[in-house]
Amino acid sequence: MNDIFSQFGFGGGATQTRRGRDISIDINLTFEESVFGITRKVLLTKNNECTTCKGSGGKPEAGTETCSTCNGQGKVQEQRNSIMGSFMTVRECSTCRGTGSVPKERCGACAGAGIARTEEEISVKIPAGIQNGEVIRMTGRGEATPGGQPGDLYIKIHADTNKHIKREGSTLYRTLPVKLTDALLGATYAVETLDGNIDIKIPAGVSHGELDRLKGKGVPTSENSRGDFMVKVSVETPKKLSRKARKLVEELRGEGI
Repeated sequence: MNDIFSQFGFGGGATQTRRGRDISIDINLTFEESVFGITRKVLLTKNNECTTCKGSGGKPEAGTETCSTCNGQGKVQEQRNSIMGSFMTVRECSTCRGTGSVPKERCGACAGAGIARTEEEISVKIPAGIQNGEVIRMTGRGEATPGGQPGDLYIKIHADTNKHIKREGSTLYRTLPVKLTDALLGATYAVETLDGNIDIKIPAGVSHGELDRLKGKGVPTSENSRGDFMVKVSVETPKKLSRKARKLVEELRGEGI
């Protein structure tokens, strides 16, 4: 209903600010980059504010003059006819874009448009712990428009997976194959994490599927805090045994092991 009355000059709503076009791009990350975060630089070709005239569209040294279309009011009145009769409407002056003044001479760099299609390098700070498919919004980094606000830049994240390390929220998981003898007698194993190799002790008699927690070696949750890295023990049972090994296992069975 408000839209109908606004067509005839009623409603008195605030003038909508002109806004530039939004831009969307994609960024691919490795698994490690998605966990720890990274700053990427991207080169965009888009409509930017003219650096010569600063978006005014006029030759900087020439100055401005009163707009002859609206007589410096920034708005113009128009008469509209409808089945309800004749109505006077007020709209923004398209000549001066509501400013009430126009450049005396056009800017040579942008031909008076106030914007120019140029390349711009933008630094994108990707936060630690970002998930695959998430979208980052950078306000005002989209395309510029004459006399209005620039649009936004949307960045969709595509994060790779890791063959050995799985992620659930802020916790990382990895399976560690352990020999049967080491599971029985205990041993020390080097586990490859995102922070490098870390030695962990496998206690004697460890069970298949047990978890060992490496505290603070998971996904960052804040500047000074991280999730955990969980190591799942996978006891490997040999598929073939030598005569000597078979005899030893039979002796163990005889001991009730």
